[in-house]
Amino acid sequence: MGKGMKAGKKPKMRQNAGDMQKQLKQLQAMQAEMERTQAELAEKELTTTAGGGAVEITINGNKEITKLVIDKDVVDPDDVEMLQDLVMAAVNEAIRQMEEMTEAEMNKITGGLGAMGGGFGIPGL
Repeated sequence: MGKGMKAGKKPKMRQNAGDMQKQLKQLQAMQAEMERTQAELAEKELTTTAGGGAVEITINGNKEITKLVIDKDVVDPDDVEMLQDLVMAAVNEAIRQMEEMTEAEMNKITGGLGAMGGGFGIPGL
C-alpha cells in the first residue's frame, strides 16, 4: 500500500476532463477515418486465379464475387470435382488477399490497436 493510504480506499484518478475530451476526439477522428477507408475498400476489386489461370475470380472489398471466368478447357463432365476444387481455391485466395488488404489499411489508421482485442466499439476492429 502506498504512503498515506488506508485499507479499503482506492487511489484517486487524476486525469482531467480536458485529457479525456482530447482522447475522445482522437477516437472519433479515428472512427471517421476507418469508416472512410472501409467505404474506399468496398470499392476496390482484386483478381486471383487457380489452376494456372483456368479459373479467375474477381472480388470486391465487401468480399462479394463480381466476376467468375472458367476456361472451357477445364470443364470436364467426368471430372466435376477438379473444377469445384479450382473454384474453391480461387475464391478462398481472393478472400484471403482482400482480408489481408483490409487489415493492412485498418492498421495504418489504428496502429495495430485492433490486434490487441480492444475494438473500442469501432466496426472493423
